[in-house]
Amino acid sequence: MRLIKKIFSKSRSQEDGIFFDAIERILGFAPKTIDLYKKAFTHRSSNRMDEKGNPVNYERLEFLGDAMLSSVIAAHLFSKAPAGDEGYLTKMRSKIVSREHLNELGKDLNLVQFIESKVPLQHFGENIHGNIFESLVGAIYLDRGYEYCEKFIQKRVIIPYVDIARLEGKVISYKSLVIEWCQKEKRLFHYDIFEDNGIDGERLFGVKLSIDDKVIARARATSKKKAEEKASQRAYFAFQEKMDKK
Repeated sequence: MRLIKKIFSKSRSQEDGIFFDAIERILGFAPKTIDLYKKAFTHRSSNRMDEKGNPVNYERLEFLGDAMLSSVIAAHLFSKAPAGDEGYLTKMRSKIVSREHLNELGKDLNLVQFIESKVPLQHFGENIHGNIFESLVGAIYLDRGYEYCEKFIQKRVIIPYVDIARLEGKVISYKSLVIEWCQKEKRLFHYDIFEDNGIDGERLFGVKLSIDDKVIARARATSKKKAEEKASQRAYFAFQEKMDKK
């Protein structure tokens, strides 16, 4: 078997052989159609087209991979949490396939090393890691079918990371938690957002979170969303005892 693989490797370019071996190590099994995995790491900035004039990039595979992840995770939760209702199962699945978690998975596998792009990697945001992870899952499904796709998700997502007891206490969004609490307690809240450039001219956004006309938390980050989430997290810790009783 090893000899056959070596002969097959020689029939490809040396670059393809290196890529094939790297992908095989990540997957835990050999790819059949290596071009699918190349596509999974091709950024739209490459401006590649197929013979029919359709764009070749990872975005469609990302869509498919997202659906496959949701399907496999949903089936796992349905089996392992028989007492959970629809709302519980949906919330738990959201925690597992959150953008933050998918980004961590992509980083753990160092998937960005394979990206073909005309845009420097340092210009990509954090979400590139999760996007590429999803596109890889999509490529696996098209290449080897549902069984192998499920096998990969079990190995890389469920076995090492899915602990139902731990996930039950995990907060997906501090902002959502704060807003939900304020609405329930009939408290007025407001996020005041403004640009707050850093020392080196880096574009930052500042946020002041007020509850009942009192500033509870301040934060700043490279995006409005991140700044709001950071301020919300600080507000949560300030009101944690009250919020946990909700």
